Amino acid sequence: MDAIFHERQRFRQKWVFGLLAFVLLPPIVVMLIDPRRPRPIGLLVASVIVTIALFWMLLASYLDVTVTKTEIVVRYYPFHLRPRRIALSEIAEAHARKYQPIVEYGGWGIRLGFNGWAWNVSGDEGVQLVLADGKRILIGSQRSAELERAIHSAA
Repeated sequence: MDAIFHERQRFRQKWVFGLLAFVLLPPIVVMLIDPRRPRPIGLLVASVIVTIALFWMLLASYLDVTVTKTEIVVRYYPFHLRPRRIALSEIAEAHARKYQPIVEYGGWGIRLGFNGWAWNVSGDEGVQLVLADGKRILIGSQRSAELERAIHSAA
């Protein structure tokens, strides 16, 4: 696959990691330091495993966006192993824009909002695609102007 454009973005909102730690770590700490409570080892082990798994998923996840001469390939690992492929011939419009992830789509990830689907992991910039059938897809990008140019030059 000859890429005209490629970008790999990682999920790095520090406040999400902080919130995750705030919610998941206190029960573990309380179970370890409170001598008056019984310590169900199974619950402790499960809490540790869940905490580590959630941190790993956030740290390991990434959004790959590739533009080739014929298509845009978007993959959100590890949540979608099969990439979303959008043929350039299906695209009626593509323009870089700023957006409000929480207001428009309810946050980051693969989200369905009032403006269609969004594939994003961080930031507030992306390329809005309008397909020939009227469907809308927003692809988040830290290099949205460059992504837009790549789509137009490939099309």
